[in-house]
Amino acid sequence: MKSSNIYSKNKDINRLQFRTWMVLIPFMFLASSCEDLLEENPRTIAAENFYNTEEEVRSAVNAIYSPLRMEMAEQFAILDTHTDWGYGRGSRAQYNDFEGFNAGNINATTVRWNAYYLSIRNANLVLRYAPEGSSISEEALARNIGEAKFLRALAYFDLVRNWGGVPMRMETNLDQLDLSKSSEEEIFELIISDLTDAEQKLPEVQQQIGRPTQNAAKTLLAHVYLTLNRFDEARTKAAEVINSERHSLVRVTSVRDFQVNLFGPDLTTTTEEIFHLKYAREVAQGNWLLWIVNHPSTNLYNFGGAFAHYALSTDPFYANWQDGDLRKALWIPVDFGMGPNTLVTGKFIDNQAISNRGAGNDLPIYRYSDVLLMFAEASSRAANSPTEEALDALNQVQRRAYGLDPNVASDIDFQLADYDSESFLDLILTERAYEFQFEGKRWLDLKRTGKAASVIQEGKGRTIAEKHYLWPIPFEELNLNKGLDPTTDQNPGY
Repeated sequence: MKSSNIYSKNKDINRLQFRTWMVLIPFMFLASSCEDLLEENPRTIAAENFYNTEEEVRSAVNAIYSPLRMEMAEQFAILDTHTDWGYGRGSRAQYNDFEGFNAGNINATTVRWNAYYLSIRNANLVLRYAPEGSSISEEALARNIGEAKFLRALAYFDLVRNWGGVPMRMETNLDQLDLSKSSEEEIFELIISDLTDAEQKLPEVQQQIGRPTQNAAKTLLAHVYLTLNRFDEARTKAAEVINSERHSLVRVTSVRDFQVNLFGPDLTTTTEEIFHLKYAREVAQGNWLLWIVNHPSTNLYNFGGAFAHYALSTDPFYANWQDGDLRKALWIPVDFGMGPNTLVTGKFIDNQAISNRGAGNDLPIYRYSDVLLMFAEASSRAANSPTEEALDALNQVQRRAYGLDPNVASDIDFQLADYDSESFLDLILTERAYEFQFEGKRWLDLKRTGKAASVIQEGKGRTIAEKHYLWPIPFEELNLNKGLDPTTDQNPGY
């Protein structure tokens, strides 16, 4: 029998009662259970009368997920246009320019900015009021506080990497509407503090699949440390996840295995999952990334698709990709008016979705392959040279991509003698690019390693404008938040 899941995939999976609570001033909650996700019952509840029981606190924690689930798929698709392999089509073609955002794209990013801050607000409500609860055990309180801090850190991590310094809204300034920008350093300090505490409070294994664990906090910490060039600490955290032996790569022997056994719509979880956002074939509860990227001719998604993102087989990225790699075969040639070299992704499939926002596929935030590749990078960079342990972690991901046993040496393995520190880093970054397409990682990897300009120039022949490295602070935020000065607090170039 499959384990419980925050968003159950099918009617035959035992469902835990689950409520999605959207917190609005003054503490209005929209409640619905997995038994009837269509029903919304708004009601106003004073804070002092809520957050008292474990059920109430858990309902408030659930509200932190809702904005992330609504916008993270879109965020990943947009990020992957800023790469050497991805393009946007139609209104999304502006993202290909590397000249910075225009007025339309600034408005589009506002939606994702607001989603992150709504998630942060909902986390702050839990952190402020849950400790005052009258009927919740210390164990349950700690677990929910840890979950809220993990999710707040996740939201701020995306904000700081894409927008730089931003207003730092916390449980201690929850009622302060006008707030100045905090520096990137201050935002990262909060993220690390939240994750360090979450690591201590979260369980090793969750009773309900889809919620973060200690290993999820360790993985996000490893990623944060890697971003800050704190390589020893990144290596340590990634190693702790590996040595826990709670995760392993999903074995594949075909493209279909990737589509069904790793990213499939009917999966509840896998051994590879560290932290995924959960979706279900329910009205307003499905993943719409499939509709964004799919082309109807693939017959991989029963609601067609907008084919708004694509790749080109003539680009160096794709042309240099070895044909035996099953991940390359996830790209499908489709000429939809942009030439015979156009490719669309077949990574995510669902032929039983109930609407264009009704696919059951989860959205991977962190997988075990990410832990292995972060460990490989952090280990080699800490040593300033490729290491045997880094090579082994990298080769595990490489072997799986060719349908081989990840833990058995093969003739496709990379060899240590062939690389120095710089070429080994390039190898890892390329492997990450192959592994995490439409998981929103390539552009941020290129930025943090200082390789974006050279890689984009080589891959697409484009020069990145300096202002493109950060997204603009939304005009709405500058107009409404009197703690910001539109002339000095806007990011450079806007």
